[in-house]
Amino acid sequence: MFDSPLSVALLFLSAFMAGAVNAIAGGGTLLTFPSLLSFLSPVAANATSTVALLPGSLASGLGYRKELAQCRQTLLMLLPPSLFGGIAGSLLLIRMPERVFAQLVPWLLVLASVLLLLQRPLMRYVGAHPHKEPGAGTVMVMVFFQFLVGIYGGYFGAGIGILMLSSLAFAGLPDIHQMNAVKSILAATMNGVSAVMFGSAGIVRWDFAALMAVAAILGGYIGARVGRKLPANLIRAIVVAIGFAVAAYSWLRD
Repeated sequence: MFDSPLSVALLFLSAFMAGAVNAIAGGGTLLTFPSLLSFLSPVAANATSTVALLPGSLASGLGYRKELAQCRQTLLMLLPPSLFGGIAGSLLLIRMPERVFAQLVPWLLVLASVLLLLQRPLMRYVGAHPHKEPGAGTVMVMVFFQFLVGIYGGYFGAGIGILMLSSLAFAGLPDIHQMNAVKSILAATMNGVSAVMFGSAGIVRWDFAALMAVAAILGGYIGARVGRKLPANLIRAIVVAIGFAVAAYSWLRD
């Protein structure tokens, strides 16, 4: 059970904010993962965060039902590498010594923060450079890249949305909404298989995950309704600053 009312408040608030920022700017893992590190080992914190944010990924995918029907071919092409990459990444997290992941945590946080910083330039590039239907070579590169994204998603996962958008820019999709639709389902695929494997391995703190899932859903709903009135760049800057700060703290602690 929970250690104290303070722990309940911290976890609920971090997940609520994660749901809200995911609806506005992305990067929610940079809020839930550090809060869980206060109570759990790095591996358990990562697994619990993945499970807690999974309902939000599923909800995002359902919200793009119309767009998904328009880009079914791209989705079917990238689902297998997402699934098998997610399995491979999850196995790496479960089977490698925990100290390896603990040593990688600061670098993973920096990587996720840098990816979030690159989100706006990438969106401008996508909007200014529409791409034609991909050729066979481009398709092969996209599938291989998606497999690598799946491994990273299964292992840690923060920033996978930005990585996928960088690849989907070459998929021939006509607008960003279809890209977001495909991205949401692929992310839910990686997180879903990871959640199953983490749960089977017994490394998920289920009481924490349940509380945070409810908070993230509430945060996502309110973020989508109210938070868009706030500058997305400001939200993104705050999340990035938190990511770098936690990475620095992790290095200093070691």
